[in-house]
Amino acid sequence: MMYNSFDNIRLSQLGMGAMRLPQTEPGFAKPIDEPMATELIDYCISHGINYFDTAYIYHMGQSEVFLGKTLKQYPRDSFYIADKFNVQAEPDYEKQFAQQLERLQMNRIDFYLLHGVTDKLISDYLDHGAPTYFREQKRAGKIRYFGFSFHGSPDALRQMLARGPWDFVQIQLNYYDWFHGTAREQYEILWEHHIPIMVMEPVHGGMLADPPEASRDLLLAASPNVTAASWAFRFLRTLPGIAVVLSGMSELDQVKDNIQTFSDNKRLSEEEISLVRQISDVIHGLYAVTCTGCRYCCADCPQQMDIPFLLAAYNEYKTGGEKSLSSWRLARLGALPEGKRPTACIGCGQCTNHCPQALDIPAYMQEMAELI
Repeated sequence: MMYNSFDNIRLSQLGMGAMRLPQTEPGFAKPIDEPMATELIDYCISHGINYFDTAYIYHMGQSEVFLGKTLKQYPRDSFYIADKFNVQAEPDYEKQFAQQLERLQMNRIDFYLLHGVTDKLISDYLDHGAPTYFREQKRAGKIRYFGFSFHGSPDALRQMLARGPWDFVQIQLNYYDWFHGTAREQYEILWEHHIPIMVMEPVHGGMLADPPEASRDLLLAASPNVTAASWAFRFLRTLPGIAVVLSGMSELDQVKDNIQTFSDNKRLSEEEISLVRQISDVIHGLYAVTCTGCRYCCADCPQQMDIPFLLAAYNEYKTGGEKSLSSWRLARLGALPEGKRPTACIGCGQCTNHCPQALDIPAYMQEMAELI
């Protein structure tokens, strides 16, 4: 495992994200498969990963509980835990922080973040006492480093930085968002301010780990023995200033492949960067909705719809050509219970309020409802 220096500590370049832990069965809010998830954590630690990222809302709060129980068997100074305050889930920051320490069974959180800051949420996070309180907890030793995770515009990022100081910032960064989003501008803003970067969504919710067939063939032709996910991670290696790259690993094979990638400092050449830019162009032309499958949209949906599943069907329909209803891409939605189909969407907008990508989800649901 390769490491980066952060302040006076060493962080594994690869971090374990605990948002997509294995579950006992597929679907929203299903229990964590604890034996399988424990195997992943143990393998990570035995192979040098020392950074574990969770949040108040991951797995309906059970991610924190699981990590606390699993990591308790290891010396506290052998790993670093990152956790987040989510103002939409529980505005009382003192109550939420106390509950997180209890769930984790820890007396400190190493890296603490304001969670999922967007343009609309800046005031909610900054103007009601939360940063002052968390900086007090830092002085008291209950937080080691304080930062925020960000899903807003470059202008909003500048606003956040002006309200610092911040020890680090976590952004969505991958080669698709670099060439077809604002990731490059956000990275350059943080680099200019000398702020260490934690990377989330390095494979864009799995899209770059399992790209469309045309893109996959290009990668295999260039490097037959290198996985698509490894290409995405190696792209990030070309960017200085990144402290940790998080991966939401849910299978042991993913863990092994990612650890292999981070066992050396190989990065993409200029020719290879040109290739991933070509691939991002192909993907951009295919995907109608760049959903990362984070499931933030699901918790407050009054209909309890599996929105990422529905958006995946929408993408399949669009990429396969706009065919008739008999197309399997949309026909399979007819097998869902009536209250879980796109027709059940009431257009309340709760999903969009929570979506880090700011997707107009009700509009997609309405389009699918009309097609069905």
